[in-house]
Amino acid sequence: MVIELTPQKTDPYPLVLRVFLKSIELLGGLKKLAEFRTLTWLPSIARACFCVVLKEEYYKTDEEIAELIGLTKQTLRNILRADPDLAMKKIENIKELVASEKEEIKVHTAGGLAKKAYKLIKEGQEEISLFLEFSSQTLEALGEVPWAYRVLKAIKEKEIKFPISSFQELEGKLRGIKVKDKKIEELLPVLKYPINNPAQLLKKLKEALL
Repeated sequence: MVIELTPQKTDPYPLVLRVFLKSIELLGGLKKLAEFRTLTWLPSIARACFCVVLKEEYYKTDEEIAELIGLTKQTLRNILRADPDLAMKKIENIKELVASEKEEIKVHTAGGLAKKAYKLIKEGQEEISLFLEFSSQTLEALGEVPWAYRVLKAIKEKEIKFPISSFQELEGKLRGIKVKDKKIEELLPVLKYPINNPAQLLKKLKEALL
């Protein structure tokens, strides 16, 4: 018997975006970066997030990542070898970090920050307020529609904690929300549990509509 394998499309962008938002959260948020006039750090952090996700989640080679992101192999190695704990120690004193890395965040710091953010995301430690702050961009990237915003808002307001092990934990708190033309109460029982974070919940709800 011959089994035909169909290549699966992979899109790293949604996870990269989540890691990027988590990195900003670890730095104290966009407001903090704006106060210290360090918004110029964002492109370097975004590149580091792409590198980490492509390596850890998609097992891309150094050559593939360097070509895709437009980095030298040495810069890529510096990002991937960065120490997350050292980066977090630097972040603890944001004033000193800004003084030493004013115009552009150093490669090692951006890499360590991205690696820490990626680890926290995989552990399910995701801040809902950042999803709401960046709602339009985030939901567009996830391919979602306004119902997703209402779900995220309810998660924040009802202080729903993840991971979720059964639909009963969500049913009462999300009751009344319509996912396209269906009540969310109809969809929650058919989802696969556990659900580790809000983004995973959005994805599973969308898949349940298909």
